[in-house]
Amino acid sequence: MKHIHPWGVTPAEARTIQDRLREQVVRQDDFSHIETVAGLDIGFEDGGKTTRAAVVVLRFPGLELLERALVRCPTSFPYVPGLLSFREIPAALDALARLQVEPDLLLCDGQGYAHPRRFGLACHLGLLTDLPSIGVAKSRLIGTHGTLDPQKGAQTRLRHEGEIIGALLRTRNRVRPVYVSVGHRIGLEMALAYVLACTTRYRLPEPTRLAHRLASDEK
Repeated sequence: MKHIHPWGVTPAEARTIQDRLREQVVRQDDFSHIETVAGLDIGFEDGGKTTRAAVVVLRFPGLELLERALVRCPTSFPYVPGLLSFREIPAALDALARLQVEPDLLLCDGQGYAHPRRFGLACHLGLLTDLPSIGVAKSRLIGTHGTLDPQKGAQTRLRHEGEIIGALLRTRNRVRPVYVSVGHRIGLEMALAYVLACTTRYRLPEPTRLAHRLASDEK
């Protein structure tokens, strides 16, 4: 893991860090092959005092479960919209550090480039780990989009201030889409392809769906 900034910072300092680090994000394909995919889900317990991070690693493309980890850490950063990565990533890094299998790709339950400062959790975590990463969010944070066809695989681009920042992807027929955006070392087209390839019969791709189950069931 790279140490590229301190964690004990104020919200104003965190925004400055985001503005500085977003220039280092690689938004194009920069990897050779993908054999393992990790899904990450982060939640909170004790009224937000404890951060809970779950990670699962699946073989790709078969999606067989290889490994999982669940950690709890004291929450050290306040809830501030747009700065969730500073609240959530320390626990995520601890969970990743417990893995025996280093994943080739990260699917993060959250935003990537589709962020007000273009530096959501998937960008931040991808830069820290130097792994290709994708943001797969359940809801929209910012941006506008056109209509989306009802069949599985339908896509429409998400735009903000004249820029394409991500896409809506329908992962099941007539089911609410997910919001996909680049994290690090991958382009949007390839990110969409991998999210779809990791999706079976549920709305969420298997890596993040199983991470959510782990985080929810093992308390």
